[in-house]
Amino acid sequence: MDSDQRVVRTADGRQLAVAEAGDRDGRPVLAHMGTPNSRRLYAPLVADAVARGIRLISYDRPGYGGSTARPGRAIADCADDVRAICADLGIDRLMTWGISGGGPHVLACAALLPDLVVAAASLASPAPYGAAGLDWFAGMGQDNADDFSLLLSDEVAARAKLEQDRETALAEQPGDLAEGLKSLLSPADAAVLTGELAEFLVSANRDGLAPGAQGWWDDAHAEVSPWGFELAQISVPVLLLHGRQDQFVPFGHGQWLAAHIPAVEARLLDDDGHLTLFEHRIGEVHSWLLDGL
Repeated sequence: MDSDQRVVRTADGRQLAVAEAGDRDGRPVLAHMGTPNSRRLYAPLVADAVARGIRLISYDRPGYGGSTARPGRAIADCADDVRAICADLGIDRLMTWGISGGGPHVLACAALLPDLVVAAASLASPAPYGAAGLDWFAGMGQDNADDFSLLLSDEVAARAKLEQDRETALAEQPGDLAEGLKSLLSPADAAVLTGELAEFLVSANRDGLAPGAQGWWDDAHAEVSPWGFELAQISVPVLLLHGRQDQFVPFGHGQWLAAHIPAVEARLLDDDGHLTLFEHRIGEVHSWLLDGL
């Protein structure tokens, strides 16, 4: 489905590429997409937004797509960008959700923008690296475990590999995805990685990674660095979804977050994986956000 595209300027002179779709006169919901990141909006999500009267918004995080890079950014830095987007769009009350690599960013907005964000939902989010009481790598698919281990031990080698991974992603076809993600795909996720979803993920990766790998690098680095806020700062309602079959971001991360986000409503789902939340659960998330108004 078509979306409106615009560029928002930040106070420090950067640009943020923003997409809007759904009901343009509806209630605003901002989506933080995963890693690698793109502002592209998946057509079934847009259709759900139209049906529910939602103005669905997304943006390229810095360094992706049409957004200026911000090397060394922390997770918390996204709050200033979301505030700039909302100011430009004339929004003073925002609902928001984030999935996978977007999860920490939606939690940052919940913690740091209580005057703007009225409710937030986190899906398949990683927990902070080094979190007490969590084995961060337990249950993680081999490819993700290897990539994060390399990043933590040898940044030069990790950056070189990321550049190679970007080239692979730019050349990838929808039919290649399952093989490339084999170590991360539970049967539940393999079952949905077909057709429209596979086509969307390939095109979103191409758009997000077109200018280079800097956005991807900064996302990964920020994820395993101090996030710049504490979960205890969150005072707005938060819905958390995590699938037990998730091998991208292990189920233990969801359990840990459920125990540490104040007053969270946690839905820990035995039969879901990672991609299944994106394919099947966004309508449930939109319903929860709207019910909280």
